[in-house]
Amino acid sequence: MLTMFILKKIVSQFLFPIFLSFEFSLIGLVLLWFTKRQRAGKVLVSIGLLLMLALSYGAVSNRLLKPLERKYEPYERVLARQAYADSLKKIKFIVVLGAGHQSDPNIPTSSQLDEDALARLVEGIRIYRKHRGSKLILSGGSIFDPIPHAYVLARVAQELGVSESDIIIEPWSKDTRDEALLIKPIVGPERFILVTSASHMSRSMALFQNLGLNPIPAPAGYLAKDEQRLSISSFFPSARNLRKAERVFYEYLGITWARLRDQVPE
Repeated sequence: MLTMFILKKIVSQFLFPIFLSFEFSLIGLVLLWFTKRQRAGKVLVSIGLLLMLALSYGAVSNRLLKPLERKYEPYERVLARQAYADSLKKIKFIVVLGAGHQSDPNIPTSSQLDEDALARLVEGIRIYRKHRGSKLILSGGSIFDPIPHAYVLARVAQELGVSESDIIIEPWSKDTRDEALLIKPIVGPERFILVTSASHMSRSMALFQNLGLNPIPAPAGYLAKDEQRLSISSFFPSARNLRKAERVFYEYLGITWARLRDQVPE
């Protein structure tokens, strides 16, 4: 299981935007320098550079990311509907899926969490405070870090005022599929609120529902945002936009992998 997970992570790196652009350009340079296939080399170098340039602009990366992030509406809108208001008052569990962290005792615990993890946790705590008597389920195991991710989430949650008695830790999962399998015995058939990154919500909902679970989506950490007005940065490429494009590649690769393994419906 762990070997397959690590292999999946390694292979996916070769298909992410930056490395993919680098691959095209590198192969093109090899052709230009060491073969007579000059035209093919120029084409590949051009594809690599243009791919990176295009994905570095918000107009492109936002357009690719929005369909993933906006598939499910924010939890606040669901809560506002009278048809759901009464049933949502009975919610017992708010599940926060893990993202990433890097243990470093020399910095605050909150700074050890990556941006996605912190956004998910803050949204989970915000929703938890709307449901008196609910429990916060924090998920995520240990892969490349000695401390399981769920423990770091729990420490930060307690520092932000969540009672230890209201926290349930799931520290064994390696990926989203694992999280669904390990959380299922905790929540049972009851409806619960599922908090994860907006771009990750589509895959997460499919994985959880395919196991017969009843999650209510609460997307967090939106990256593709509508600009109210143009700014100087709108006209220049940026690494942040490349990160958005990487998120798109990551999620669609994850969905494809899950479908190949019959973990989600076609």
